[in-house]
Amino acid sequence: MSLHARNQLMALTKDLLRTWERTRSVWKDGKADAFERDYIKELESSVNRAVHGMEKLDVILKKVRKDCG
Repeated sequence: MSLHARNQLMALTKDLLRTWERTRSVWKDGKADAFERDYIKELESSVNRAVHGMEKLDVILKKVRKDCG
């Protein structure tokens, strides 16, 4: 697994969250609250779990390459 892919995912997520913050500054109603709760927060959580998994997989793959290479 590429750390480049992990970094790219993190950077794109950061960009999305910055864009959301700009949107959120003008979208101030219950629907915005629900959208943030149902989609933005869930996306953040999913990305964090994916990044953690990618990091663990990278460690395992490096060990496999070392042991088998």
